[in-house]
Amino acid sequence: MTKFTDLNLDPKVLRAVQDAGYESPTPIQAGAIPPALEGKDVLGIAQTGTGKTASFVLPMITMLGRGRARARMPRSLVLAPTRELAAQVAENFDQYTKYMKLTKALLIGGVSFKEQDALIDRGVDVLIATPGRLLDHFERGKLLLTGVQIMVVDEADRMLDMGFIPDIERIFSLTPFTRQTLFFSATMAPEIERITNTFLSAPAKVEVARQATASERIEQHALMFKGSRRDRAASEKRKVLRALLDAEGDTLQNAVIFCNRKTDVDICAKSLQKYGYDAAPIHGDLDQSQRNATLDKFRNGEIKLLIASDVAARGLDVPSVTHVFNFDVPGHPEDYVHRIGRTGRAGRDGKAITLVEPRDEKNFDAVEKLVAKEIPRMENPLGSSAPEDESKDTAKSEAQSEKPKRSRSRRRKSDEPKQEAQDTAPVAVKETATKEEPAKQEQKPRRERGGRRDNDKVIGLGDHLPSFIALSFEERFEKQAG
Repeated sequence: MTKFTDLNLDPKVLRAVQDAGYESPTPIQAGAIPPALEGKDVLGIAQTGTGKTASFVLPMITMLGRGRARARMPRSLVLAPTRELAAQVAENFDQYTKYMKLTKALLIGGVSFKEQDALIDRGVDVLIATPGRLLDHFERGKLLLTGVQIMVVDEADRMLDMGFIPDIERIFSLTPFTRQTLFFSATMAPEIERITNTFLSAPAKVEVARQATASERIEQHALMFKGSRRDRAASEKRKVLRALLDAEGDTLQNAVIFCNRKTDVDICAKSLQKYGYDAAPIHGDLDQSQRNATLDKFRNGEIKLLIASDVAARGLDVPSVTHVFNFDVPGHPEDYVHRIGRTGRAGRDGKAITLVEPRDEKNFDAVEKLVAKEIPRMENPLGSSAPEDESKDTAKSEAQSEKPKRSRSRRRKSDEPKQEAQDTAPVAVKETATKEEPAKQEQKPRRERGGRRDNDKVIGLGDHLPSFIALSFEERFEKQAG
């Protein structure tokens, strides 16, 4: 079996590795470190949780042991798609460089430019950054990339999903053509393959697992869920989630629960907190300091359940995560592999459960097609009956739905008397009118106000013709003159 001592790493690096408790490299590390130390470009394809970070950190540290950084001109560059992943890479550098005098800078959003500029001005050996913040510093004239000797692109497929490929291409154009490039990805989409063909020179390809496959140590299950009513489906789904958490019992030491939308992350976290579960949310809308604090509490065991959006799918490295729950089926099947990759890490066993609604069946079929196997179905722990609604808001909406709804016909009914009055305006008496109608009308009760009966039709002026109307104009004037 290959050991780290067989990989020609710097003795100080080997000492730090031994302090971390590692003796034998993972397959991706054993395959990528030797060609990287030889100065070759490397294309690494491996599932998440297989140790890709150390496969480029260790050879970089060894090669950077010789030389000195200059102001504003980093000697190496590591690009990561998210703040969390960039911070994770920075922690790995701190861990493996404790016996070496190498400097680093972390350029991510949520941190003031002033502090980052101060680090760059002093000169850094290793620059770890997200693409957006790196270009911000470059455009402000605070950074030069002409001194980059080694460039690393980590989680390239996630870069593609997040729309960073144009930024990556621009950053490549700003670095020297003679640089060494280490390119790592869990999947190999056509766009990723195009970039590797453009910017990598005769790379050593290291593929330790079939593309987009999950670890065999992860036990996968799917629960097909259908709500009793559309307005109750969300709350009933949360009740099923709580039942799943309870059913795992003591085997569930901690878990990451993934939701597709940030609003659902907050709602799910508040719901679990309401029912006494130790849960906290993490997503892109939270401040970086709050996200870091939440991750630290989760790593330290102060938080048992981490409710997350896909922002944590690539940047969370907690080897002891026992469970992953997909509250929503991800829109991209590759994200499923990265989500469940938060468990079953470092040789441990893990379990992943996905809740699948009827609207998610198409996306779930894509997931099964990608992982090339059928994910076993499991029974609803609450039984076949639909769970009761948990929220007062749903009960309120149900009560409102029982009330008679207003319709436009009421307005039309209210307009009918006006229309009837218009239709029954004074007109000449028709010859076909019968003599029995006035007798029938007199039998109906009179209104309390006014003398007209309720259903009487006004026809001309009736028998109450004033006498002055029948007079001619001459007779009228004669009366007035007399």
